[in-house]
Amino acid sequence: MALGKNGLVDPCEIDDYIAHDGYAALAETLATQTPAQVIETIKQAGLRGRGGAGFPTATKWEMAANNITALRQAAGANGHGAPDTYGYVICNGDEGDPGAFMDRSILEGNPHGVLEGLILGSYTIGANVGYFYIRDEYPLAIEHMTRAIEQATAYGLLGHDILGSGFDFHVMIARGCGAFVCGEETALIASIEGERGMPRPRPPYPAQAGLWGKPTIINNVKTWTYIPLILLKGYEWFRSIGTPNSPGTAVFSLVGKVNNTGLIEVPMGTPLSHLVNVIGGGVLNGKKLKAVQTGGPSGGCIPAELLDTLVDYESLGNIGSMMGSGGMVVMDEDTCMVDVARYFLAFTQIESCGKCVPCRLGTRRMLEILTHITTGKGTEADLQTLEEFALSVKATSLCGLGQTAPNPVLTTLKYFRHEYEAHVREKKCTARACRELVSYSIVADLCKGCSVCVRSCPVDGISGDKKQPHVIDPEVCIRCGSCFDVCRFEAVMKE
Repeated sequence: MALGKNGLVDPCEIDDYIAHDGYAALAETLATQTPAQVIETIKQAGLRGRGGAGFPTATKWEMAANNITALRQAAGANGHGAPDTYGYVICNGDEGDPGAFMDRSILEGNPHGVLEGLILGSYTIGANVGYFYIRDEYPLAIEHMTRAIEQATAYGLLGHDILGSGFDFHVMIARGCGAFVCGEETALIASIEGERGMPRPRPPYPAQAGLWGKPTIINNVKTWTYIPLILLKGYEWFRSIGTPNSPGTAVFSLVGKVNNTGLIEVPMGTPLSHLVNVIGGGVLNGKKLKAVQTGGPSGGCIPAELLDTLVDYESLGNIGSMMGSGGMVVMDEDTCMVDVARYFLAFTQIESCGKCVPCRLGTRRMLEILTHITTGKGTEADLQTLEEFALSVKATSLCGLGQTAPNPVLTTLKYFRHEYEAHVREKKCTARACRELVSYSIVADLCKGCSVCVRSCPVDGISGDKKQPHVIDPEVCIRCGSCFDVCRFEAVMKE
């Protein structure tokens, strides 16, 4: 589906895309279907936005179409004449999740597929101007999309009177500056308008008043890619894949402690165990699986005992995680779940725009508590405080960033509370991952005195004569682990 033409067509040649049914959906739709019929087809298909929230696509489109129609009628009644546009469509290509590259791959490998979807969306809601919002760190995606727009314009698929239908549509590219919060639609709109990318309260929703106050539809790259496929093959085809409530496929970036990493596309409703153990080839080095995190840095950490959970919006939401835009991280037994929560919260805290107090201060306070716990300074009272803060931030933050930032904390507290308790009660990291709670020593009987560890130590904390057992000075050691990594005789003990 979404990745079907990646590697099959030359992304820089429109003729190659056309040879594989490219723009066939556009030509057929403009010739035979009204916008209302298109909305009904998308509604029957049950397509849900692949940006993370899973909101029904047709519902959003229908709202925007009705608002644009009302604006046209008002302009005609008041004799104001036609403005440049009554509404906008936007492709959200601001993929900010660490380790995620689904949208990037599609924009680079099949730009015409996304562009065709955007044109169809604009026709459906009655918009005449569209934007591709692509982060500046994706230069190849920008290059390929720029070329696709030029080629489509030359072929009469963009611009004035598309395919003789009387429909006009123009597309521009807006470069994102790398702010994670601009993945949120109102922050993205502010960025295109030249303002700082910060969310605003809703309602009004973008479909009511978005870019420059006009009704605006924003969908993810993958969502736009599905549109021409649904209109060309029919909603029954789309419905035949996935689950009744979550039809179609899901695209994931599978990374972490797994043998086969990369992009995968599976039908909705596929068990997580199939993704990790069959497609992913299991955990690296025969280690034991501890958890899988779905949904990017704002997703939840799912324990190994729930690996039979189905990949769909409801199933993941019921256990505290989410689909998100498609990031999936596999973690093995050597992963400290407390440190994982601290790592992801550090990311969302830095990326918080700071506009609302719960997110700005709540994420900072949670990060402080997690840092204390991972450095052996936490108390049992901190666990209750941490959970209270997480629930408060989740319930009161302005946008999706703050509302989902506590997910890694809440799910690790729920499923791996014993690791938190070991950190605060015993000052011990069972995974031996938290630097402040780990010590290194050398077993004299195993040490060959090769001095490799001496040369690797950045603080000269190891001493000993050549071919004699060496010793680590605990007062000097900074617990970097370099000696443990380079020892070929397993003489360095990590405790």
